[in-house]
Amino acid sequence: MEKDRIEFLRRFMETACPSGFEQRASQVWREEADKFADRTWTDMHGNSFAVVNEGGSPRVMLAGHIDEIGLMITYIDEHGYLSFTGIGGWDLQVLPGQRVQIHTKDGTVLGVIGRKPIHLLKDEERKKVVKFEDLWIDIGAKDKDEAEGLVGIGDPAVLDYSFAELRNDLVTARGFDDRIGAFVVLEAARLVSEMNPKAAVYAVATVQEEVGLRGARTSAFGIDPKVGIAVDVGFATDTPGMGNEKKMVGDIAMGKGPMIARGPNINPKVFALLVETAKEEGIPYQIEGAPRGTGTDANAIQLTRAGVATGLISVPNRYMHSPCEIVHLGDVENIAKLIAHAAARIDDDMDLIP
Repeated sequence: MEKDRIEFLRRFMETACPSGFEQRASQVWREEADKFADRTWTDMHGNSFAVVNEGGSPRVMLAGHIDEIGLMITYIDEHGYLSFTGIGGWDLQVLPGQRVQIHTKDGTVLGVIGRKPIHLLKDEERKKVVKFEDLWIDIGAKDKDEAEGLVGIGDPAVLDYSFAELRNDLVTARGFDDRIGAFVVLEAARLVSEMNPKAAVYAVATVQEEVGLRGARTSAFGIDPKVGIAVDVGFATDTPGMGNEKKMVGDIAMGKGPMIARGPNINPKVFALLVETAKEEGIPYQIEGAPRGTGTDANAIQLTRAGVATGLISVPNRYMHSPCEIVHLGDVENIAKLIAHAAARIDDDMDLIP
C-alpha cells in the first residue's frame, strides 16, 4: 500500500468512533472523500456519503460501518471512581488493567480500568467471569466533585490503543471492526472514479452497526440502490487452536485475499460477479459460507424496501473485538480493487434476479 494511504489509514484508525459517537471519524472520512467524490454529505442519522458519477444508473451502494465497540460512563461514586458499561459486544476478560480515553465535551480524559488485584481475589472469585460491576475507571480524581467536573454521565470511551505496523504487511489497531471497512469502500470509490462507471456509486460510512445494523437500514432506504456491497471483517482461522473453528467458518488466512460470502443473505448473481471479477483481474480470493443472515450491514441492506441485490466481502481479521486486531494491507488493497472493478461492470442491462 502506498505511503500516503497508510498515513491516512493511521490517522483514521486513531480517531475514536464508538457507536453513536461517530462524528469525528466521519468528518475525517468525508474530508478524504472530498478529494475525488462528486458530492459528500451526512444524513440525520449520522451516516456519511460520497457519490461518484451521480446521476448514473443503476445506483450501487458500498457500505462499511465506521463505528467500533466502546464503553459508556454510567455512574460516579463519592470517591471519584467511574462505573461503566459496554457499547456493543465485549469480551470482558480483556478489560482489566487497560488504559482508556474518555471523550468529553471539553476533550479527552485518560483513565485506567481497575479491578481488585488477583492476589486479593478469593478462589471462587478467580473462577468467575468478570462482570462490568466488578470493574471501574480510575481517572485520578480526588473525589466525586472533581470527577464530575471532568466527566459526564453518558460520555463514551475507547481503549487507549493506536495503529502500528508489524511485519509482512500486517498492521494492528483498535477498531478495525469495522473502520477498515469504511476505509475500503472509500478506497473503492476513489478507484472507480477513475474507471468511467455507468452506475452511480455511493460509498457509505454507516453508523451504529455494533448496536443493531442501524445505519445500514437508514442509509440504504435513502439511497434505494439496486446493488449493495457491504464490507466488514471476518474471522481469520490461521492462528493456533483454530482446528474446530475452521470446520464452522472456513479455512481463512491472512494475505490470501478477500473473503467473498455465499449464502441466503447474498444475491447469487452478485456473488458470481465478484468471483468472476476477481478471476479476470487476477485478485486472490477466499469463499466464506454464510448459511443465514450474516449479522453485518449486508443483512440490513438486503431487506431494504422491496429488496436489494446484496454482496458481502470481508477483510480477514485476527483477534476481533479486542484492542489489538490485525489485518493484512494486501487484503485491504485487493478488496478495494475488487469492489471497484465489480462496480465498474454494473449497468442497467445486468440481470440480477436470482
